[in-house]
Amino acid sequence: MLQTVNLTKRFGKRILFENINLKLDVNKRYGLIGANGAGKSTFMKILSGEIDEYDGEISIEPGLRVGVLGQNQFAFEEFTVLDAVLFGNRRLYDAIKEKEKLYMSPEFTDEVNNRLAELEVVTVEEDPTYEYEVNITKILEGLGVPASEIYNPMSSLSSADKFKVLLAQVLFPKPDILFLDEPTNNLDLEAISWVERQLQRHEGTLLVISHDRHFLNEVVTHVLDLDFKTIREFTGNYNDWYLASTVIAKKQEAERSKKLKEKAELESFIRRFSANASKAKQATSRQKQLEKLNIDDVKPSSRRDPSIVFKLNRTIGNDTLLFEDVTFGYEGERKLFEKQTFKIEHGDKIALIGGNGVGKSTLLKLMLGELIPESGDVKWGTTVQTGYFPQDTTDKIVGDYTLYEWLKSFNPKGDLAEVRNCLGRMLFSGEEQEKSVKSISGGEKHRMMLSKMMLEQGNFLLLDEPNNHLDLESIIALGEALHNFEGNAIVVSHDRELLDAFANRVIEIFPDGRIADFRGTYEEYREKQ
Repeated sequence: MLQTVNLTKRFGKRILFENINLKLDVNKRYGLIGANGAGKSTFMKILSGEIDEYDGEISIEPGLRVGVLGQNQFAFEEFTVLDAVLFGNRRLYDAIKEKEKLYMSPEFTDEVNNRLAELEVVTVEEDPTYEYEVNITKILEGLGVPASEIYNPMSSLSSADKFKVLLAQVLFPKPDILFLDEPTNNLDLEAISWVERQLQRHEGTLLVISHDRHFLNEVVTHVLDLDFKTIREFTGNYNDWYLASTVIAKKQEAERSKKLKEKAELESFIRRFSANASKAKQATSRQKQLEKLNIDDVKPSSRRDPSIVFKLNRTIGNDTLLFEDVTFGYEGERKLFEKQTFKIEHGDKIALIGGNGVGKSTLLKLMLGELIPESGDVKWGTTVQTGYFPQDTTDKIVGDYTLYEWLKSFNPKGDLAEVRNCLGRMLFSGEEQEKSVKSISGGEKHRMMLSKMMLEQGNFLLLDEPNNHLDLESIIALGEALHNFEGNAIVVSHDRELLDAFANRVIEIFPDGRIADFRGTYEEYREKQ
């Protein structure tokens, strides 16, 4: 289906990857993984033709249809939702639009009729059953976009729904080779499950980048691990890769330890006997052995695991939070919550779930006092100290500060070493701590916010989709930190593995304002549902 020969990509003197030789086969679904900045998206863009500056060769079997998930949510503002999805099959889209234009022509000449006949052939070849509108509607509904919106302009949709339309656009033509970069972003749990089922039935070749472990486990049949400027292929899903890579890493570390010990013994022998004439020949022999011993041949993974630890500044009491008879809705819209009551007990770690737009972020903001209820009360216990991770960190981490200065501003009189330590735990080295907050990426801002939460040591944590922009290693570390946390937590997330790692209670908000409150793990809640 698709093959690379000695594929190499450089940015100036920096080599992202080199001499990649891969063959991606039909009916195989590949998950491309690697640390942030390793070059995953660049590699995919080269394969899909979006980047044409590289060394080496790429060959795709002639006649195959290639689909690439678009990233520009504003590229189709003047289109209707239906037409934006139809555009995914450009040949069918052009034929249908030209037919519509010709049918509006005041004169039906022979030339017009002949052209209509040609366009009808194209339409039949691309859509033999004439059901493109039905099929598009089904895809959109599966993603959570109601059929009532298919004739609305794209400009009327939310950013989350625009992304769903782009995903529908690439799925609609059923391409032979499908490239998906973070397809679960902005999707709720139901939509993610629907996408998983669709991709499991994909009959061509799939290459997907995702930080959702559950998604990778459900979808992929092979893993491509981009590390040390090369790609290793593993058969199986993410869990299979994790087990295999752990075994390999332990074996490599054992080999490295063995070589280091051998190196030390050889160096010791050379030092002791190089001046001894009777031993000089043996010392020379050992020196040659030492020169052949290449410690660098055995490398551990280049990935670095953050160390997230949430400590308590003070122990939380029995009274934590009472949400009592709360009513709230945005102006001109239906009420999100109406006389809603629930109590959060000491030790509760809550997975807050529900479809997009049902009010999960609003609920957190009501708890924090950023929004005021129309009626009812939000009552916090006197011992509670909150820590908050907002969904969008972009406008929260601003100013003319270095990373160190920005974090230090939240505790000016605090221990300076602890500020450095919190940044270091999130993989900001001493030199990196002097970077400007203006220059860091979305993923780095998320790590900064986690550093802030560790520094503040709140005993009640509220996190709104904290896994966005984090790599797999950071998400795993976050799950472990929440599991070990001795206070309370409420987390909004669509990452099922993350929720499973810590939650002992699940609250789901439904579109009609109902709330399901379940005591147990997320997995137990899904089984009950």
